[in-house]
Amino acid sequence: MAWFQVNFFSVSLGRQVGVHVLLPAEMPGPIPATGSEEAGKQKFKTLYLLHGYMGNANDWLINTQINELSQQYGLAVVMPSGDNGFYVDQSTSGVKGAGYIGQELVEYTRKIFPLSDKKEDTIIAGLSMGGYGAIRNGLAFSDTFGHIIGLSSALVIDTIKDIGEEVNMLGVNIHYYERIFGDPAKVVMGPDDPRSIAKNLLESGKELPDLYFACGYNDSLSNANRDLHRYLDSIGFAHVYEEGPGTHEWPFWRKFLARGLERVLGKPAGGFMNPFFIDNYDPEFDVIGKEEN
Repeated sequence: MAWFQVNFFSVSLGRQVGVHVLLPAEMPGPIPATGSEEAGKQKFKTLYLLHGYMGNANDWLINTQINELSQQYGLAVVMPSGDNGFYVDQSTSGVKGAGYIGQELVEYTRKIFPLSDKKEDTIIAGLSMGGYGAIRNGLAFSDTFGHIIGLSSALVIDTIKDIGEEVNMLGVNIHYYERIFGDPAKVVMGPDDPRSIAKNLLESGKELPDLYFACGYNDSLSNANRDLHRYLDSIGFAHVYEEGPGTHEWPFWRKFLARGLERVLGKPAGGFMNPFFIDNYDPEFDVIGKEEN
């Protein structure tokens, strides 16, 4: 396993950014120079992994089995820090969070690491705020991402208009959401609403990304995730939605990240060694979504 800590200037965000990159140990020798004959021989499938609100890229390294998943699947993992900006383009500040995740970060990491440029080899995933970011940007940049995994996704679009000026327990109020999403009256079915992006993508006739999302039964975000599932069903957008025991917590995210990757990559050879995996495939969950053909 090779762990890289990369810093570069992001034009989209207008500042220096830090990114963690994991490359599996199976890669022999030094990284081939970009453009060389060797560079074309080995290209890793890649997971772009987004953290949640009040988190950073370290969260995945500290709280999950991502190192082991990377090695067992032969999967490169790119973990950016997205502040608390929901990974969207902010018109008021000029910060281009969506452009950073969906284009600049992908182009930069593919340039300096041996990553596949095929959409079928490129996965975007995240939890909570990052789950929203994964779904929103996975749909918006469907030419780049072939697979989407959203965990306990913070699908807050419908609730923004009801947020008041008083700062809540998470430290946010209506002005925070206005800075991120713009006019609250225009958010629903606007450019950052996954439903409108999915509808437009479906109507475009383009190939749809493989979409998987999951939420815990007792998570406060479960209703919003169910609403997205029902909406996607109503327009005929292929997807899989699952629910299982759990709240907004790392045990759920560890388990369902593994489940989501298994859908895309299959079970890793040799099984799981890390104790986190002991009950990852417990059958006690409900598949309440369905996959359309």
